[in-house]
Amino acid sequence: MEAKAIAKYVRTSSMKMGIVLGLIRGKNVNEAFAILQYTPKNAAEVVNKVLKSAVANAENNLNLDINRLYVAEAYACQGPTLKRFRPRAQGRAYRIRKRSSHVTIIVTERS
Repeated sequence: MEAKAIAKYVRTSSMKMGIVLGLIRGKNVNEAFAILQYTPKNAAEVVNKVLKSAVANAENNLNLDINRLYVAEAYACQGPTLKRFRPRAQGRAYRIRKRSSHVTIIVTERS
């Protein structure tokens, strides 16, 4: 049995999100919360929220034991990109890409 939580359209690039997700992948849920609490990246707040949601889904919907849960999968897919332009010298315009991502965390019970 596995519980899943997804956060869509998060305004952080999937590469930056992937760095934080790599820290908690395969870890015990309590250990993952401790790691996220002291990770100095903005993506850590979003990942913490999604992990809490996945744990709540496991506890309330599937009646799994919280103490035996671990992060089975954690990944970020690329979401839609907002395209903006910045004026530059001599009438030129440079493109600015404001990327977003979809974060997915799956927790499972250790056997």
